[in-house]
Amino acid sequence: MAFSSLEEINTYTKEHKCEFWEAVVKEEAKDSQMPEMDIVNRMTNMYHSMKEADDGYDGKLASHSGLSGGNGEKMADYAADHRCLCGDFGGAVMARAIKMAESNACMKRIVAAPTAGSCGIVPAVLITYERMTNTSENDMGKALFVAAGIGDVIARRASISGARGGCQAEIGSSSAMAAGALAWLKSGSSHMIEQAAAMALKSLLGLVCDPVAGLVEVPCVKRNASGAMNALCAVDMALAGIESAIPADEVIDAMREIGDMMHKDLRETGKGGLANTVTGRTIAERL
Repeated sequence: MAFSSLEEINTYTKEHKCEFWEAVVKEEAKDSQMPEMDIVNRMTNMYHSMKEADDGYDGKLASHSGLSGGNGEKMADYAADHRCLCGDFGGAVMARAIKMAESNACMKRIVAAPTAGSCGIVPAVLITYERMTNTSENDMGKALFVAAGIGDVIARRASISGARGGCQAEIGSSSAMAAGALAWLKSGSSHMIEQAAAMALKSLLGLVCDPVAGLVEVPCVKRNASGAMNALCAVDMALAGIESAIPADEVIDAMREIGDMMHKDLRETGKGGLANTVTGRTIAERL
């Protein structure tokens, strides 16, 4: 996709009288020289893979390190009892986000969305929405194109790599993608999609990548749940008519600048932040 900004996508939708997802599909078809239907089918298969990964979660599995496993099942059980302060939808989203991230740590098949470390956010939000609202799978595919368009712009203007930009580039990007996709599913305009993405990413600026023992487990797994809930908050604000004071593309640019300013020990090296706490160092030595 050749869009260099979210504002460019927004302008495209107005000029061509199409929706956000359609702009992404058309530009991808032009870029890849593939028929639009083939591109749509590929995205549908991607969504199927997300659902298969969700269905294949095993709460009895533990990662090789022993740091991950079983918490997704605990969250699901808690939410099923209607005890979740965030409601049934929020509880289900958190459970799915943790499950997917744990599956990644347990070396099961997942979909990087946009990265393996942030793989739980987009599917948790979208699968939960589909199952609780009976939304058609066709619309879920369209929502994924919205997410993809946002993710591609972030990758072009900044980064989706924790090693380059910190965890804001992974969890932050994924949260923005999920927010935009959900805003579209809730009939939000292209402008609202942009606002939701901006507010989701803005709230996670400066998030460092500090994996304990260099593994994508602590704090990564639980950050997926936080990133997913951050997306829900951003969508509700956008749909309420609240707008980001800083335009979405400028938020992305700020994320790039912050990532460039981060010390290398806070960018996936496993040397700073939580990884450098007494407990973090003890875990690393044990492993």
